Amino acid sequence: MPLLNVQIMQGHTAAQKADLLNAASNAVVESIAAPLSSVRAVLHEVPAEHVIVAGEIGKRMARVDVDLIEGRDEAKKAALIAALNQAVCASLDISGEDVRVILRDVPKTDMGVANGLSAKAAGR
Repeated sequence: MPLLNVQIMQGHTAAQKADLLNAASNAVVESIAAPLSSVRAVLHEVPAEHVIVAGEIGKRMARVDVDLIEGRDEAKKAALIAALNQAVCASLDISGEDVRVILRDVPKTDMGVANGLSAKAAGR
């Protein structure tokens, strides 16, 4: 059950934001073979004056935080990081240098899934 929280600068069009959400969801499915039905993504827009990157206020950036049920190997995680970076770049037309992806493994006992069960109790 990958959960994505995506932070971007304000000012992108509705179409760009929809493209980003779709591309990020597809990146998860294609890179780690997660079922689309289990992918959740939330987009947060940040005013430019609330961001500093490399000493520059308002520099374009994106950050993708991903919470995953534990158990994926390093190769799958690397593939996910690369796929999400590419999804952001293609959707928002920003440099991959300005994108950060952070993965967090969540123990199966600590991730709630459908109907209030832990991932472990649900057999994941």
